[in-house]
Amino acid sequence: MIRARVVVASNRAAAGVYADTSGPLLVAGLRELGCTVDEPVVVPDGEPVGRAVAAAVADGVDVVLTSGGTGVTPTDRTPDVTRALLDYEVPGIAEAIRAHSRDKVPTAMLSRGVAGVADRTLVVNLPGSTGGARDGLAVLGPILAHTVDQLRGGDHPAAG
Repeated sequence: MIRARVVVASNRAAAGVYADTSGPLLVAGLRELGCTVDEPVVVPDGEPVGRAVAAAVADGVDVVLTSGGTGVTPTDRTPDVTRALLDYEVPGIAEAIRAHSRDKVPTAMLSRGVAGVADRTLVVNLPGSTGGARDGLAVLGPILAHTVDQLRGGDHPAAG
């Protein structure tokens, strides 16, 4: 069983200005992929995101998806605090998510989201929109189980 956590970076949703919509979509999508995941953790962008991701890693969660805070505005700090926690990046994941979205939403190329591994936890930054969440799940779905297996020490399947 894959244990996952969703961390939503939203200053306004954390303050109760509006309800987040991307987090519940990610939780539902992860559950459809067979993951065990609680409701989203909603925090302001910046250091609170870093603390929430670090807590998930300390809890031994297999996958952390963040939503929001990946753009170019001065308050978008999720990639920066995430990168500081990673042991190494897996740039192909972030590149694939941007590429998947780019033809539908040209501004997807402005996402600075990163993906990588902290301890044995896969951490992936996704844009805060529901479309960004759907695109992230579409890219991650086919690789998630294999990635978690590899992080747990699994061997590569024999070539057929």
